[in-house]
Amino acid sequence: MKFNSLIPELSVTDIEKTKNFYIDVLGFKLEYERRENLFAFVSLGGCQLMLEQLNGNWNVGELIYPFGRGINLEMTVSDVEALYQRVLENHVPVFRELTVNEYRVNGETITQKEFLIQDPDGYLLRFTD
Repeated sequence: MKFNSLIPELSVTDIEKTKNFYIDVLGFKLEYERRENLFAFVSLGGCQLMLEQLNGNWNVGELIYPFGRGINLEMTVSDVEALYQRVLENHVPVFRELTVNEYRVNGETITQKEFLIQDPDGYLLRFTD
C-alpha cells in the first residue's frame, strides 16, 4: 500500500461505531488497525483516512459535536451515484443532496456531481465524481 502525502486523522468518540460507518455503510476498506490504540486506517479508492478514538494526545481544544467545524473533506470516488444510493439505503441523513455543481478552475469550468453527509462525530464529508 502506498500512503498519500496528506492523510487526515480524525479523532472520534467511538472507534467501533466509526469503523462500522466508514466500512459497512460507506464501503471503505480496513487497511490495518491497532486495536490496543483504538486506531484504524481505512481507504476508499484513492482516499485514505486515519481514525483514532479520543485519547487526549492530539486535542488542541475541547471537542464538541459536530467535530471538524469549518472543514469538509472532499473525496473523489469512482461511482458517486452508487455511493449516494448506499447512503440513502442505510438511512444516513444527507447534509446536501446529490447535485451537479460547476466550479471555475484556472479559467476553466469543471462540472462535478457531489453530495455531503456527516459522519457519527459530525465531520462533514463531501463525495464527488
